[in-house]
Amino acid sequence: MVGYRRNFVPGGTYFFTVTLQDRKANLLTQYIDHLRQAFRKVRIDHSFQIDAIVILPEHLHTIWTLPDNDADYPGRWRAIKSQFTRSLKQQGLALKFNSRGVSNVWQARFWEHTIKDAEDLQRHIDYLHYNPVKHGLTVNVSDWPHSSFHRYVKTGLLPPDWGTEPSHQPTTQFGE
Repeated sequence: MVGYRRNFVPGGTYFFTVTLQDRKANLLTQYIDHLRQAFRKVRIDHSFQIDAIVILPEHLHTIWTLPDNDADYPGRWRAIKSQFTRSLKQQGLALKFNSRGVSNVWQARFWEHTIKDAEDLQRHIDYLHYNPVKHGLTVNVSDWPHSSFHRYVKTGLLPPDWGTEPSHQPTTQFGE
C-alpha cells in the first residue's frame, strides 16, 4: 500500500474532516462551547481563517485558509484536539490514555483535501453545509445550529431555504 502524503501549500485553502474515535459519541455538540474555545485559542496563537464549518455530534467538516508562507495545518489540528481534550478532562470526563499519553477522544488522523479552484471550493462548502441533512440530524440545513450556513445567510451568500431544493443538494461525497 502506498503511503498517504499530505499536500502542504503555504497560504492554501483546505477542506478537513476530523472525527472522534467513538463514532457513536456526541462530544462535539454536547461540549460545543469547549470546542469553540479550543478553536479560538489556537487561532490566537496560529492564525487561520475559517471559511466554512459544520460541527456534528461525532465529526466535523471545515474549510480553512492559512496565512501566506504557512502550511502547518497539522500543528493547528494537534493544538485544537489537545485543547478540547484538556477541556473535557477538566469537566471530569473519564478519558483513557494510551502509553504515549494520547487520549481516546479523537481519531489519530484527519482527512484533508487541498482546494483547487473556486468551483472546488463551492462544492465543498455545499457538501459541508448539507451534511447535517445527509446524516439525518435535521430536515432542513437552516435547522442545524452548529454551522457556518447561518453566517452565509446573514451575509447574503445563501438564501435561508438553501438545500430544500434537489438542485441545491450536493451529490459528491467527501472524506467520510
